[in-house]
Amino acid sequence: MNLFAKKIGIVGGGQLGKMMILEAKRLGLWVAVLDPSATCCSASICDELIVAPLDDKAAYLSLAERVDVVTYEWENISAAALEQLDKPVYPSVDSLKIIQSKLLQKQTLRNGGVPVPDFTAVHSLEEIARAGEQFGYPLVLKTLGGGYDGHGVAVAKDANAVQTAYEKLGAGAKPLMAEEFVRYKKEISVIATRGIDGSRVIYPVAENHHENSILDTTIVPARISNEVADRACEIADRVMEILQGVGTCCVEMFVTEDGQVSVNEVAPRPHNSGHYTIEGCLANQFENHVRAVVGLPLGSTELRQPTVMVNLLGQSVGAAQLLDVEEAYLDPQVKVHFYGKPMIKKTGQKMGHITVIGDTMEDAIARAERARNIVRVTGK
Repeated sequence: MNLFAKKIGIVGGGQLGKMMILEAKRLGLWVAVLDPSATCCSASICDELIVAPLDDKAAYLSLAERVDVVTYEWENISAAALEQLDKPVYPSVDSLKIIQSKLLQKQTLRNGGVPVPDFTAVHSLEEIARAGEQFGYPLVLKTLGGGYDGHGVAVAKDANAVQTAYEKLGAGAKPLMAEEFVRYKKEISVIATRGIDGSRVIYPVAENHHENSILDTTIVPARISNEVADRACEIADRVMEILQGVGTCCVEMFVTEDGQVSVNEVAPRPHNSGHYTIEGCLANQFENHVRAVVGLPLGSTELRQPTVMVNLLGQSVGAAQLLDVEEAYLDPQVKVHFYGKPMIKKTGQKMGHITVIGDTMEDAIARAERARNIVRVTGK
């Protein structure tokens, strides 16, 4: 008899939560969502929506009363609220706390033997200047928590730029760390999933290209040597072992000219750079996340064919409308994902993505770029 969890609670009803629900529904699971917005992406497909702030402890308790297990779609939520729940929480609250602090995250990974850039906590302009002398310039400054898509990060190109970077991050209003600037050749990421029993599966290495600190294109398999790919997968597996979190995580990494690999950051959830898995792999990152948190065996991460994903960004503020899909779909290889966000709140906001599978990498890249130049998401 199957005894896996039948009711899931998800904290956060954005696009990642929505894609979790789509996979949960294939298994006939009941899903409740906690989100601040009554019109969040998940509102139309979840079984129950609790509308409340993501720091509302009573709302977390209400969610837990309805379900067998609780998970979450992003890390900027209340660990204290999750701690009070009497239901399993995956990934664990302990692993969430580690990841919520970039400083503690880097300390934990380094102590576990994972390669990371040099770093130190800083509390003043003087300490930042000393870090610049130690690590050299450019120097990366980060807030310890809350950063996303480039927010919470500033780069000082030289000693004269330290004060500007410091002020950009609040001039001491938030805890900061300084980090060595890695002169990388490529940015890559590895999606991995860990089951309740400790079993782990690793997805093919993704090559990522960013524009204005927002993911623009993901190419899989990454155009790196087999040795570097193997090393990246080994590092991702080690990270999952250290964190002991159940569910899907993303390990973002740098690759240098000489093939050295180091970890930039870890996200305790499915990730934008793993959206390629929906069409590209036998079991996608959301399916394996759901399988993991409800206690099912994990699915195959085998890549079907070369796969390219490009993000669809909002081009103007207003009520979101998806345009020109008909023309893009004249190419039978193109798959458009529109997240259903009702409003474009700022230009450049992630509103969807396009995935293309090709017989060759060159073919997939060309088809994805053509489709991206056709499909538009604009505000009315």
